Amino acid sequence: MSRLQCVIVMLLLLPLFASAQVAVYGNDSQYLVGDYRPQEAQSPKYEYRAVWLTTIENLDWPHTRINTPADVEVQKNEMVVLLDSLKAMHINTVLLQVRVRGDVIYPSSIEPFSHVLTGVPGKNPGYDPLAFAIEECHKRGIQLHAWLVTLPLGKVEHVQRLGRRSLPSKRNSLCTRYKGNWYMEPGNPATAEYITSLVKEIVQNYDVDGIHLDYVRYPDTIDGYPDGVLYRKHGRGKSLAAWRRSNITNIASSVYSSVKELKPWVRVSCAPLGKYNNLTRYSSLGWDAYNTVCQDAQGWLRDGIMDILFPMLYFNGNNFYPFVRDWCENSNGRHIVPGIGIYRLCPQHGGWPAVEIERQMRTSRTAAANGVMMFRTAHLVGNASGARDIYTKIYKSPALVPPMDWIAPAPSTPSLVGSARDMEGVSLQWGSVPALAGYPAVRYNIYAAFGDSVDVDNSNNLVATSLTDTCFRYNCRTNREIAMAITAVDACGVESEPLYVVATMGGRMLRGDILRLPEPLSWGQRIEVLDQYGREVYAEKFKSCFDVRGFLSGRYILNVYDRHGDFLYKVEFVR
Repeated sequence: MSRLQCVIVMLLLLPLFASAQVAVYGNDSQYLVGDYRPQEAQSPKYEYRAVWLTTIENLDWPHTRINTPADVEVQKNEMVVLLDSLKAMHINTVLLQVRVRGDVIYPSSIEPFSHVLTGVPGKNPGYDPLAFAIEECHKRGIQLHAWLVTLPLGKVEHVQRLGRRSLPSKRNSLCTRYKGNWYMEPGNPATAEYITSLVKEIVQNYDVDGIHLDYVRYPDTIDGYPDGVLYRKHGRGKSLAAWRRSNITNIASSVYSSVKELKPWVRVSCAPLGKYNNLTRYSSLGWDAYNTVCQDAQGWLRDGIMDILFPMLYFNGNNFYPFVRDWCENSNGRHIVPGIGIYRLCPQHGGWPAVEIERQMRTSRTAAANGVMMFRTAHLVGNASGARDIYTKIYKSPALVPPMDWIAPAPSTPSLVGSARDMEGVSLQWGSVPALAGYPAVRYNIYAAFGDSVDVDNSNNLVATSLTDTCFRYNCRTNREIAMAITAVDACGVESEPLYVVATMGGRMLRGDILRLPEPLSWGQRIEVLDQYGREVYAEKFKSCFDVRGFLSGRYILNVYDRHGDFLYKVEFVR
């Protein structure tokens, strides 16, 4: 073979040698393999990548209604295909519409099954769609939040089809008929109790990650709304607008406190109108949450009765950009996730240019929003008018769901049980980290990077998330150094301090006998080395390169402390 032919062959084979793979051992002992990607421009480690998954009118799911037992599997498979597509796009949160219009898609002792599943109001579909969706989401490391349409009960015709099962028939005092539609009446104090009972039923019976309240507001056109009698009875000297706002706030507060009493890690969110109120320089044009529909959403953040807001910012130009910044600037430490109207790309919904949606996504990030929410799922998955192309252009790498660090402290750092390095990669095993009393078991994230250190704040270094097992195999055929880290993650998404791992090969440290330590953020640190029995064998001032040649054979823990003596991180190594 000539020299030129050799060069050509090497160029053809180069991509194969350059590629590597990540492998995870799951609970079912299957060996799952995914591609390792070269380093990309760093994106935020924590971001909601979320979608509203709409069931009303079968818009996003299901497309097949159940008439025969075989249809159950078809309907399930539609969900599986949908979630596979969302996972491939790095979606980490799905808001599934479970209460539609006074009816639900799960077996409830309070409200009937929705017709969206079978075509027949009240008919049991033969399986539990909510339980199935939760299971499938969690298999893919996706959170599922139960989305409830809170106050609207549907058009008169819909309520008539439900018959005696409808809420106006069962508890008419909780309902108001207005402009051809039925609504739950926020002016009746018992309404908050009823909605809270629905939420409690879900939280008690299902492993949901969140509760999402939609339409927790007065009707969009409120002039003439017939609540005068209730106002005179319960107004207590407040203006009509202030009384109405307090009614909506009471619902939000009741739901929030009940969820946190049952499961503090379940996230509570709301979808307010996209503009909270008039701004100093920009008018809401008579369409805002505070004045139009009596929804004091920013007040809920100040009062700590909401974890996340997904404001529906389906506008462009100065109706979007100043208002998304207003939400972010008034988050009060909670999460703001703008709802992006990707459906606006479609000709029948405005035919917006792609650059407008791309700009909205990028502006949301620079405004320090906690991610983005897409409306609707079908437009994203189906790439309607290029929606998926725009999304994947920006969100190229996975992201973790932002932590609720106001709920619980971080879990403790994992401890290494064993590690092994060979030419094919690294195997890790660590001890389980206990969860807080009453909380679900912690999960684990794994980071890896070529070289002698790994930055756990860089999302591009994430190679596995939400592991339930305490072992992991990172397949990477290379003779380059591989630095790895393990963190424990609680149910609120809060990570522990990382365990940095130095793998050994043939009984030797990588790069000879020098242990390279990540540089801490503060100065004046101290190193402490313990043997496998917990005895201190060495202590001195921090240095980034640590020579271990003087140590006897065995396993050691190296702890790093700051100048105040507070623990920063640890590295476990074998000599």
